[in-house]
Amino acid sequence: MPTRSAQTRVALITGSSRGLGAVIAQNLAGQGYDLVLTARGRQALEASTEALAKYGVRIEALAGDINDPEHRRQLAAAARSLGSLDILINNASDIGPSPLPPLAEYPLDALARVFATNVIAQLGLVQAALPLLRQSRGLIVNITSDAARGGYPGWGGYGASKAALELVSLTLANELREDGVAVVTVDPGDMRTEMHQLGYPGEDISDRPLPDVTIPFWSWLFEQDWQAISGQRFEAQADRWEVRHEAR
Repeated sequence: MPTRSAQTRVALITGSSRGLGAVIAQNLAGQGYDLVLTARGRQALEASTEALAKYGVRIEALAGDINDPEHRRQLAAAARSLGSLDILINNASDIGPSPLPPLAEYPLDALARVFATNVIAQLGLVQAALPLLRQSRGLIVNITSDAARGGYPGWGGYGASKAALELVSLTLANELREDGVAVVTVDPGDMRTEMHQLGYPGEDISDRPLPDVTIPFWSWLFEQDWQAISGQRFEAQADRWEVRHEAR
């Protein structure tokens, strides 16, 4: 079980106005975490924040783009104003052009934007939040995808960015272990979300489950010994999850 203080716990979640981010925010609010929430759409973010009011936790909601260094600094400052930062969820992602182009025809300026959002900005937010995470011996969760490993036609740009994020995550886990900061990657699986629909324009994706299907996983993850799971990759829709114990 975690050994963190029973005092104020704070989580920062990007892309939290809808879909998976909103589900994670609800899960953490239900556990009593104060929240720093962000998304690009102000109206959707406000609606998401209002839906969490019933939990009685403090919420700082800042609309903005995580590609903006000043916005990342503001998010870290908002967590500091709440007293700490225990969990950072890097959920915001850019799927790229829709319909998804093959790599041989991928516009390189669009590919640069995908990597900027899915790798550079997420590392930038880790860097901005790291002083607080070191103090709390916190947890960083980077959201990945099976596209990082599948080599699926059309998914090469997005998948390559997520593969890079997985390597960034594992490297951070190794580098930050002595600081007590844990890092994991989570593949939430196929879900019925707005971003997933962009990957299949005009197609019916109603057979995919809603993001709520991942709730049991999040409840399990946040109750683990974070240092024991650092460096691991989890599939949220797997039948079971295990802590891999390795000799160090």
